[in-house]
Amino acid sequence: MHWTRRGRVNKMSDDLPRFDPERDPEWRERLTDVQYHVTREAGTEPPNTGIHYMEDRKGDYRCICCGHLLFTSKMKYDSRCGWPAFHTEDQNAGIKRIRDNSYGMLRIEVRCGSCDAHLGHVFDDGPIEFGGERYCINSASIDFELEVDDAE
Repeated sequence: MHWTRRGRVNKMSDDLPRFDPERDPEWRERLTDVQYHVTREAGTEPPNTGIHYMEDRKGDYRCICCGHLLFTSKMKYDSRCGWPAFHTEDQNAGIKRIRDNSYGMLRIEVRCGSCDAHLGHVFDDGPIEFGGERYCINSASIDFELEVDDAE
């Protein structure tokens, strides 16, 4: 368990994201405590609390640390898991998958293919028509960019 000024956040993995000494000062300055802990220290936000959990407008979801495109709203669905869920990643996302044995469970952690930020986990209980995967992603790890047509 990890405590921040803004509340409790769980640590999810013993294998921390790659430390980047050049970018770390920027991330510490720009990101909230929870965003930094989730993305750079492999934490997680409590369920049903993230800003993007119930987001249903059209747009793109980008890594909060580097702006890399990860998902689009066409890939998002309501899995009722407590975090934003996506059935597919963008074809150019290059999301990394890492074995996670924390808490006595075997899971697959997912990280940004560009900056190695911790995003969440991927499970095999997603919609079959899209390949059967569910990307369970922390809102704190992504930024939503509203589609121009929806912005009006």
